[in-house]
Amino acid sequence: MQNLFEGISNKNKDKILKSLEGLPTRFTKGINIISYMNRKNTIGIINSGSIEISISNYNGDTFLLDELGPNDIFGSVISSSILNKECTIITREETNITFIDFDNITNKEIVKNDYYIKFIENFLKIISEQTTLKNERIEILIKKTIRDRLLTYFDMMAKKVGVRTFTIPYSLSFLANYLATDRSAMMREIKNLNTDGLIISKGRKIKLMYQKK
Repeated sequence: MQNLFEGISNKNKDKILKSLEGLPTRFTKGINIISYMNRKNTIGIINSGSIEISISNYNGDTFLLDELGPNDIFGSVISSSILNKECTIITREETNITFIDFDNITNKEIVKNDYYIKFIENFLKIISEQTTLKNERIEILIKKTIRDRLLTYFDMMAKKVGVRTFTIPYSLSFLANYLATDRSAMMREIKNLNTDGLIISKGRKIKLMYQKK
């Protein structure tokens, strides 16, 4: 994913965060930081560490929405689900996050600087990337069966890397959450796909043996 401060020196990065009145906060592992996002315009920038964003349904089932790390951003401006009272944002390790007010991003006093214009470009690219990812997930989740969800996801991955062999970029447990299914059921379907000759898998490495029509 696009780096929010790509092409920007550390000196100018500090200037941007100061201009945006960024408030850096350090959290220990396992802290739910959702209370810091209670204002609809708050954006979090991860300086170091990582977080998990999850949401629970009325049955108490929890679904992992995203895993984010250094230089990733999050907030209700990017994902409206963060305003849901059932949402949690948990630190996976010691994590440092800078919180800014989205309204400050349009501060006319700093927009004139070249490095700030680059920051805005990076920010918009991240918004675009995350919108694309959300649309891809919707395309996957409208499939009725686990097999169809897996094959749709595999096709997307193959298209991104340009070859029919690739490595799933995160854990199989996260993939199960991403597909909104049980991990055991997903693993059984991956085994069935191997048996049927549609894929060859070893851990997170997948080779597609079929040609998409």
